[in-house]
Amino acid sequence: MSETTQERGCSFASIEPATIATPESFSADERLMVDTADQFSRKEVLPLAARLDTQEPGLMPALVRKAGELGFCGVDAPEAYGGLGLGKNIAAAILQRLSLDAGFSVTVGITSGIAQFGPAVFGTPEQKERYLPRLTSGEWIGAYALSEPESGSDALSLSTRAEKRGDKWVLNGTKMWISNAQWADFFLTMAKVDGEHVTAFLVERAHPGVSVGREEHKLGLKGSSTARLVLDNAEIPAENVLHEVGKGHQVAFNALNLGRYKLGAMSLGPTREAIFQAAGYAQERNQFGQAIGEFGLVRKKFADMAAWFFAAESCLARTGALIDQAFAASDGSIEGGKAASEEFSVECSICKVLATEAEDRIVDEALQVYGGYGFTEEFPVARIYRDARVSRIYEGTNEINRVFISSRFLRRVKEGRAEMPVGDGFVFEALAKAMAVEPVHQTIVGAQSDLLMLAFAVQSARLRAKQAGGATQMAADRFTNWANVQAAEALQVVTGQAVSIPAPLQNHTDELATFVMAGRAPV
Repeated sequence: MSETTQERGCSFASIEPATIATPESFSADERLMVDTADQFSRKEVLPLAARLDTQEPGLMPALVRKAGELGFCGVDAPEAYGGLGLGKNIAAAILQRLSLDAGFSVTVGITSGIAQFGPAVFGTPEQKERYLPRLTSGEWIGAYALSEPESGSDALSLSTRAEKRGDKWVLNGTKMWISNAQWADFFLTMAKVDGEHVTAFLVERAHPGVSVGREEHKLGLKGSSTARLVLDNAEIPAENVLHEVGKGHQVAFNALNLGRYKLGAMSLGPTREAIFQAAGYAQERNQFGQAIGEFGLVRKKFADMAAWFFAAESCLARTGALIDQAFAASDGSIEGGKAASEEFSVECSICKVLATEAEDRIVDEALQVYGGYGFTEEFPVARIYRDARVSRIYEGTNEINRVFISSRFLRRVKEGRAEMPVGDGFVFEALAKAMAVEPVHQTIVGAQSDLLMLAFAVQSARLRAKQAGGATQMAADRFTNWANVQAAEALQVVTGQAVSIPAPLQNHTDELATFVMAGRAPV
């Protein structure tokens, strides 16, 4: 890939187009890996989607092992522990193509991502040796156990307790909404020592006192496992404390940073598939003597889908490369890994919110293209629609992420670690005005976060378009028009005054719709 700038977190720096990472700047070998992941999904996973949704015994673990054999469970894991040793950016691009079935993507995404992160960054050599090879090979499935019945977005108000008894820690408590629970061999688990010191533990299913509750009956993601982890005097070896007693919050929050980034990629996989499925249907379905894809309002839908997808994917590629730079510049120590994981935490949350809300809009419009058929299980868009709903809830609700984005950005500005974003166009003008207002209530906080996200997305889309050209410029222009409308609404929330929207750029409706229906750029 092309060399990228040493951009700091929350800088929203004005940089040259040639220096930004984009999907188009992947090397030939990287593109081959992405294509291989896509083929794996289409040949090995999608044909089994209906069976996966029934949770047929042994089927999901067998698919994870197949993915592990191809290296997909350890793309960004160290080579010394069975991984490919590549970056977060290419790992996210591969994960996007592995996510055509959301249930499978959750299982692989957590095993290869948030479950591995703890031992990879904070683990001792012995912990890395025990856990990482099993996870990167797909031999073991991993899980992340933070949430509890009374502890959701307020993640550190834990009730699970850990008590030291001889050479063991004894854990008591219940974890809720644990993805992969029925299949997991390993749980990265948080508990409190002495009622206040949050600590991370490496918990194995085989440890005494560890059990899993009944499977949750979910609206979507039926192919993935979600259940409670029950710790009833669970005996965990003393050496299975991860990092240090009382520093589990560092593990938890930094794991969530990268988990949110990867969730953005997992959301765009089924989103891309929904676009292409709907495009194919629109060309085959005839009404009033012509394909419905020829009607202007339907073509507008596809142009909007292309623009939203393009902007979200642009943010992910840019952020992934920035995270890779941060890890490359670190000294390999735990503190270095922690700093690298935290540097772009705001951008990770932006990617999560932008991608999952793009997924929400796009999948909804894709289903609308099908009309009544979209409301049946006859077509895959119904499953994609059901599965998409949870994306705005887990890894921190989009509401709590909005609070985090604005508050963390303003804190960095006060600390001198970030500056107010500077850029051309209405979105940046609106952002500057909004950030000058004291966030006295959360509606203002949410609007400020929306403007920060729009600024990052518009800038990322424009820079990518200047580098790649062609249809990408049309997608960037159309997204900018949409962003300007959203920015005006957000600024009005902050100031309480009506805001004029600038004249739109060319909308490129027909051109973008034609590209999408032909299965070409920008999605």
